[in-house]
Amino acid sequence: MVSNDNSSLDKILAPINEDLKNFDIEYERAIKSDVPLINTITKYMMRKKGKNIRPSLTLLSAKLCGEPTINTYRAASMMELLHVATLIHDDVVDDATIRRGFPSLNFIWKNKLSVLMGDFLLSKALINMIRIKDFDALERISITAEKLSAGEILQIEKSMTRSMDEATYFDMIGQKTASLIATSCELGAITTTKKEIDRKSTYDFGHNLGIAFQIKDDLFDILGTEYETGKNSNSDVKKNMITLPLIHAKSKMSRIQKRKLNKLLNKNKKNKRTLLSIRELITEAGGIQYSIDKMEEYSDLALEAISNYPKSPIKVSLKDLVSYNRSRIK
Repeated sequence: MVSNDNSSLDKILAPINEDLKNFDIEYERAIKSDVPLINTITKYMMRKKGKNIRPSLTLLSAKLCGEPTINTYRAASMMELLHVATLIHDDVVDDATIRRGFPSLNFIWKNKLSVLMGDFLLSKALINMIRIKDFDALERISITAEKLSAGEILQIEKSMTRSMDEATYFDMIGQKTASLIATSCELGAITTTKKEIDRKSTYDFGHNLGIAFQIKDDLFDILGTEYETGKNSNSDVKKNMITLPLIHAKSKMSRIQKRKLNKLLNKNKKNKRTLLSIRELITEAGGIQYSIDKMEEYSDLALEAISNYPKSPIKVSLKDLVSYNRSRIK
């Protein structure tokens, strides 16, 4: 199953194979250090690296609007640095043990070193920002960095107080997930044409894809397995992080059903039977189907954002990425 998923992505990204090689060179240069332990950890990270979705979106957006520049590769590298740094910090906050199917950094090197490694990557992102020397790009990246942290804190706050509604949820994932993907896309336009129409189109594409991407992850948290997702399954449910399937299901439940669900959610330790019962209640109340429908809605909005561009292999790849998210298995 996993190999098919990766094979599908390889085909989608084939038109930017050479560009991805240039990105890899820039990224490896960006994370290099004089400290041996840092290089040991980054070597482990590079062996277990993810799908490069965000830098790929920067490169595809650049080629949709024009031709990539050295700043395009630097911006793509910076987006990946920001993304990986947030993942490392997230794993520490979540006490995660698995990331991308392998032991997480905090599981191997413990929390203190993992936090410092995340800080190191953020500092490297700042250095890359200075090298870009483009005010439009710097402004967009700075705003995004703020949104990433604000979105995470908003999610924790609303989950602690059990006050997350659907409007707040979409605001939260707009900051926490979609902002990074939207900016990754917009940087492709900023580092090539700088045309306002290109910036808006690529940003809107990324924003809507980012929302759809997070909803898909929310569905995985309830429906997926560790083998399929490459990370701890049901982690949000276990931590009482309130996601779209749960929000919608609770809005449609009777008082008795809601009381039963809250009793299950309030358990400090949730075993497999408890998690299965939670899943069944959410499914019966329509939370899963509603979330799938919303994911489809935002996927369509992403496609609409780039509909005015002429047909090309690059546009096909962007459209295929939307389809890939709809059907991905991890």
